[in-house]
Amino acid sequence: LTQLCSPLAEKTGKVLGEFCRCYKEQYGVALFNSVRYEIEGNGGPQAQLLHRKVPLEDHVIYSGNLFQYIEENKKWRNRFCVVPHNYGLVLYENKLAYERELPPRVLINSAGYKVLTSVDQYLELVNSSLPGVTPKSGHSPILKCPTDFPLILWHPYARHYYFCVMTGKEQEKWRAVFQDCVRHCNNGISEDSKVEAPAFTDAIRMYRQSKEQYGTWDMLCGNETQVLSNLVMEELLPELRTTIGPRLKGKAQERQRTWIQISDAVYRMVYEQTKAQYDAVVAKCEQERPQMESTIRTDMDQIITSKEHLASKIRAFVLPKAEICVRNHVQPYISSILEALMTPTSQGFAEVREVFFKEVTDMNMNIVNEGGLEKLVEYMEKLSHLAFHPVKMQSCYEKMDQLKLEGLQQRFDVSSTSVFKQRAQIHMRQQMDDAVYTFETLLHQELGKLQGKEDLCKSIQRILERVLKKYDYDSSTVRKKFFREALLQITIPFLLKKLAPTCKGELAKFQELIFEDFASYILVENTYEEVVLQSVMKDIMQAVKEAAVQRKHNLYRDSMVLHNSDPNLHLLGEGIPIDWGEEYSGQPEAESAADKRRRAKQVVSVIQDDEGVLSYEVGAEELLQPGSPEPREPKEPEEPDPAAPPSSPDGVQEIQEALAKESLGDVPSRASMQHTAPPSPKPRADVPSEAAVPHATPAASPAPGAETPSPSAGMACHQPNDKETGEEVTSPGGRCSPLQPTSTTESGEGVQTEF
Repeated sequence: LTQLCSPLAEKTGKVLGEFCRCYKEQYGVALFNSVRYEIEGNGGPQAQLLHRKVPLEDHVIYSGNLFQYIEENKKWRNRFCVVPHNYGLVLYENKLAYERELPPRVLINSAGYKVLTSVDQYLELVNSSLPGVTPKSGHSPILKCPTDFPLILWHPYARHYYFCVMTGKEQEKWRAVFQDCVRHCNNGISEDSKVEAPAFTDAIRMYRQSKEQYGTWDMLCGNETQVLSNLVMEELLPELRTTIGPRLKGKAQERQRTWIQISDAVYRMVYEQTKAQYDAVVAKCEQERPQMESTIRTDMDQIITSKEHLASKIRAFVLPKAEICVRNHVQPYISSILEALMTPTSQGFAEVREVFFKEVTDMNMNIVNEGGLEKLVEYMEKLSHLAFHPVKMQSCYEKMDQLKLEGLQQRFDVSSTSVFKQRAQIHMRQQMDDAVYTFETLLHQELGKLQGKEDLCKSIQRILERVLKKYDYDSSTVRKKFFREALLQITIPFLLKKLAPTCKGELAKFQELIFEDFASYILVENTYEEVVLQSVMKDIMQAVKEAAVQRKHNLYRDSMVLHNSDPNLHLLGEGIPIDWGEEYSGQPEAESAADKRRRAKQVVSVIQDDEGVLSYEVGAEELLQPGSPEPREPKEPEEPDPAAPPSSPDGVQEIQEALAKESLGDVPSRASMQHTAPPSPKPRADVPSEAAVPHATPAASPAPGAETPSPSAGMACHQPNDKETGEEVTSPGGRCSPLQPTSTTESGEGVQTEF
C-alpha cells in the first residue's frame, strides 16, 4: 500500500484540479446570478407559517444505550449514544461517563451511510463490493450478531459501524434515530450560502457531465469536502479494486475485512487532500469576489444584454431539436412521473398535519383533565421539538418509501429515488417545525389575555384551526415547488444526454459572442442548459397547474392567496425565542448553567426506552468480563489476531447473564481519545437544502493517534462540537503518510485510538 500512496495522491490531485477549474468558472456565474436576484428580486408566494431560525441550539435530540461491535478485538461493547443538535452520533463508554462529562469514545458523521437492520442485507452489499470474493456456504460470515436486532451503518468507501439491541421495539427506535442523522448530515451544504453552494453543485454536475455521467447521483451527500471526496473515490475505487483485489490473502471474509480497511484508509487520505485543495480554491475565489462584484454591479445592464444576445443565438440553434426531443421522449411521461411523486409526498404531508393535530388536541384534553398553566408549560416544551422527534415523525417519513418510478427510472437514468425521498422528508420536517413554531408564537401572545382553564382550552383550539389553514396553504406551495424541481431533475439530464451528440460539439462557436470582460459571468455551457430547461419548463408548469386545478392531493391553485393572513404575525416571529420552562416554571431563582443544560437534555430526550430489558447501568468493561468483581487496571494495547474467531458473547442469554451479574463500577480514566471517522459523506438533489445546520465553535482537537491528558474531575463541561461530530475534521497535515489499513485499537481501558 505504501507504494500506492504517491500514485493515489497524483490521481486525486488530477481530479481535484479539473473540478477546481469548473468551480472557478461556476463561481463567477453564481455571483452574477446572486447579485442580479438581489437587485431584481423575485416575488413568490409569501409563507403563512413562521420559520424558527435556530431550532435546536443547546439541545440533545436523543440519548440511549446499545451495543457496538469493535472490529479490532472482535468484541461487543455497551455504549451510551448521544445525538446532539448537529446530528452527529457521539458514543460514550456508558451513561455515567456522559454524566461525568468525560470525552466520548467514538464520533460519527453519518452522511452517505445506509442504515441496515439485517446482517443478510449487509453481507449482500459487502459481497458485491469486492467481486469474486464470496465466503462459501457454511463458513463464518464477516460479522456475527449476538441478537436478532442488528443496526449497521454501511458506506461504499468509509469504515462500517456495527450495533445491536435486545428488542425489536428498540431496533425500530434506533433505526428512526440513525435515519434522521443520515438524512440531516446528507443535507450538509448550507443554504445560507447563495454563491458558494450553487457554484459547488453546478461544478459537480458539469464535471460529471464532462465524463458522460448524467442523471441523479446518490453520493451527493454531506458537506462540500465529503461530496468532493466521494467524487474522487468514484474514480479511484475501480482501479484500486483491480490493482489490490487479486493481492489480498486469506479466507474470503478476511479479504473482505481487509478491503474495507484499505478503502477506508484511502478515503481518509483523499479527504485530507480534498479539504486542503478545495479550501484553497474557495479562499482564492473569495479574495477575488469584491472586484468581481464591483464589476457586476457597474456593468449589470451590459452583462444582461450580452447574455440575452448569446441565449437568442443558442436558442435558434438548439430549441427546434430540443422541442422535438421533449415532444417524443419526455412529454408523454410527465403526468406519470408527477403522479408517482404526488401520491407518497402528499400522503406524507397529510400525515404531518395529522400528527400535529393529534399532539395539540391531546395536549388540550390533558390540560382540561390535569390542570392549567403548569401542565401547558410541560406539554409545550415537548411540543416545541415535535419536528425533531425521530419516532413520532417516522410515520410521516415512511410514506415516501412508497415512491416508485418503475420503468420511468430506467428510461430517465435515475439511479435511485433516495434523492427525492430525503428531499421530501426534509420539507416535511421543516413544515412541521414551522407549524409548531407558529402555534407556539400565537399561543404565547394570547396567554396574558386568558382567564381560567376554559379560556385556555378554547384559545388553543382556535389557534390550532388558524395554524392548520396556514399549514395547508404552505404545504401546497412547498409541494408544488418540490414537484417542479423533481421533474426538472429527472428530465433535464435525460434531455442533455439525448441532445449531446448533435448539439454539444457545436457550442464552441458561440464563445466569440461573449465580450472578454464578461467572460467570467456568462458561460456558453450554462446558457445552453438554460435553453434546454426552457424547452421543457412549460410542460412541467402546465402539468403541476392542472393537478392543482383538479384539487388533486389537496393542492391549491397558483391564484389562491390567503388574503386574511395575520399582518403582524411575521413581526412576532422576529422576537426572542420562547423558553416555556424558564418563563413559566415559577422558580424564584435563576438556574445555573449546568442545571439548565441538564434540564434541556431531559426535555428533549423524550424517547428513552424504559422497558428495562437491559440493565444499562453496567459498564463496558464488566460486560466483556462477566466474572470481574471490579474494573481492571489499564494494560498495554494488544494487537488483534485477524484469524481469531469472535470472542464476544454469541447470544442474548449470555449478554443478559453478564449484565445481571454486574453492578456499576467507576469509569476508568482515559489515556487517549480520538475522532474515529472523517465525515464521510446531500442526497441533495442539486437543490439548496432547507435546514441550516447550527454550528458550535470548534475546539482544538489532537492529530490522529495523539494522546490527550486524562480529564480531571473538575474539568469544564465537555460539549461535543461540530468538529468532533464530523462537521469538520482536523487534517493531520504535512506530507502523505504511508497508507495502512485503518486500525482502531482497544486498550485495556477500552479507549479507541486512530491509525
